[in-house]
Amino acid sequence: MDLGLTGRRAIVTGGSKGIGLAVAKELASEGARVAICSRNGSELASAAEAIGNDTFHHVADVTRAGDVQAFVDAAAEALGGVDILVNNAGGAHPGNFEALTDDDWHGDLDVKLFSQIRCFRAALDHLKRSGSARVVNINAVYGKYPDPAFFATTVIRAACLNLNKVLAQEFAGEGILVNSVNIGFVDTPQWDNIHSKRAPDISKETFFARLADTEVPLRRFGTVDEVSGLVCFLAGSRASYITGAVIDVAGGMGKYV
Repeated sequence: MDLGLTGRRAIVTGGSKGIGLAVAKELASEGARVAICSRNGSELASAAEAIGNDTFHHVADVTRAGDVQAFVDAAAEALGGVDILVNNAGGAHPGNFEALTDDDWHGDLDVKLFSQIRCFRAALDHLKRSGSARVVNINAVYGKYPDPAFFATTVIRAACLNLNKVLAQEFAGEGILVNSVNIGFVDTPQWDNIHSKRAPDISKETFFARLADTEVPLRRFGTVDEVSGLVCFLAGSRASYITGAVIDVAGGMGKYV
């Protein structure tokens, strides 16, 4: 299937590893020109080399508005514009209500909700000039499937899903399509942090297996490649009548309709 991505200009936040790196690689393999950012310069340079296709990379922290604007401006100049924004940067901060401090809440709001707001705002003028503007927000099934063990994620990702919907409604008339991909348990570096906090006494494989067995109908964690394929489809021309959608890549996880 030709996704119609040849020559498209794509920005991927958090593109140095995990889902962001997989998305950037797949976009490049489909012929898109790609720009990535992350906070770690050495990881970023290695990722850009792995992606190839003259990938532009720029150190940026999505919790800082100035960093976001500088990255988007530099990426737009390097690529000649922006057609695609993939809001992937985020973090996992497990904990129930009593465990979370104000700093924890502010940190999660910044890296999840406000990063998407900042990146969309910074890219908006470029997207308006594109004839094929696409925004794909990476969110989580916990936004619709509350779990006290991921209390902050549950609350903040619900806000992200509402942001996704209202952006889609407001900017549809300007041809900007906005969709969300909700992930469940996907094997990414973030889960190393969760494993170390929640179950350091057992192996990562055992921890994953126990979680998947109780929460995921397919009884396994997903892979980053299983996410990147859907993201690239939504970013391409075959998804030209899809906006405001929320699509799960979660192995059946999420007890809702």
